[in-house]
Amino acid sequence: MDRIEKDTEIFRKSFGIEPEVMVRAPGRVNLIGEHTDYNEGFVLPVGIDRDIVYLGSARKDRKVVLYSLNFNQREEFSLDFIPPRSGKWSDYPRGVLKIFSDWILSAEDRVLPFKGMNLLIEGNVPIAAGLSSSAAMEVGMAATLQKLNNLDIPSLELIKLARKAENEFVGVSCGIMDQFISCLSRKGYCLFLDCRSLEYEYIPLNLGDVKIAICNTKVKRELANTFYNKRRSECTEGLKVLQKYLPQIKSLRDVELEVFRSYEDLLPEDIRKRLRHVITENQRVLDSLKALKENNLQEFGRLLYASHESLKNLYEVSCEELDIMVNIAREIDGVTGSRMTGAGFGGCTIALVRESAVEKFIDTVYEKYFALTGIKPEIYICESQNGALQP
Repeated sequence: MDRIEKDTEIFRKSFGIEPEVMVRAPGRVNLIGEHTDYNEGFVLPVGIDRDIVYLGSARKDRKVVLYSLNFNQREEFSLDFIPPRSGKWSDYPRGVLKIFSDWILSAEDRVLPFKGMNLLIEGNVPIAAGLSSSAAMEVGMAATLQKLNNLDIPSLELIKLARKAENEFVGVSCGIMDQFISCLSRKGYCLFLDCRSLEYEYIPLNLGDVKIAICNTKVKRELANTFYNKRRSECTEGLKVLQKYLPQIKSLRDVELEVFRSYEDLLPEDIRKRLRHVITENQRVLDSLKALKENNLQEFGRLLYASHESLKNLYEVSCEELDIMVNIAREIDGVTGSRMTGAGFGGCTIALVRESAVEKFIDTVYEKYFALTGIKPEIYICESQNGALQP
């Protein structure tokens, strides 16, 4: 019995009926383009074959029943009063329900069209690892809501609403990349996203015999939210200084490195470092597009290493364990590039590993990382995956 069959059997036993809909919303790994999204820059994420599954059926009353298989917890409430944030796993589906309800009622000025529903939620995206389990929860709920109620919400609107749930209900000031890729990722491709215009392009993952390895340091990102908000404010502060001299710029993505060099001495050292990372990281994303289109994996790998050094030394969001993981990968034959991925201060790294070296890579990382940290890592060899809104 495979995973979905098991989930379906548990749904039957829990609710006494068959599920009407099934949605899979993938987690993501950002290949390159870190901390550029909220600066209206460029990112290059890919949906991975680790996902959140929603099984659902409509009810005849106004009750919503949420059952998390991972937490073995059940919550019930009425659509007439969606409980406020609680700090629990259920904030993500409840936040989507709240934001969607408010949006529909304000836009249409009519009775909420949602039915009550029974939902089973199960996932294998590692929590607090920087692989966007939260966005997958939100996107999975949004897509399930749409399917169960036969709503016709354009993809981009659904993505924005799911992101709004995280910003305003959950209380995390994330950019739009995570919800975007969980909705619209495509198997065999990464997605180049312009976070200002929201224009996007599917880029073939011309990796040949190279696999994407995700290495979980198992260091929880307790500091990530605090420093995430601090880095955002530092970028905003630096932008305001530059706009005094460059009034035409709207965000850091408008600043070329040569221009920045003319004004960087006007900035405090910490602010100068943050801005230099964002400006150079945007260029690394554009250079990565070129490398992938030309099948130049050596250059792509070099850009990954450069991204990590910038995140470590300029943006200062790495940590000892992330650096150790990248340094181990750097010394293994068959690895073409590696870097931290996600907000930082723990979570995961990615590495490009030739298929012939995967077994050696896994054994070496396990052995050396444990020897240096006393922590047993987790390693996932990932494939690209379709998003929740892909057919």
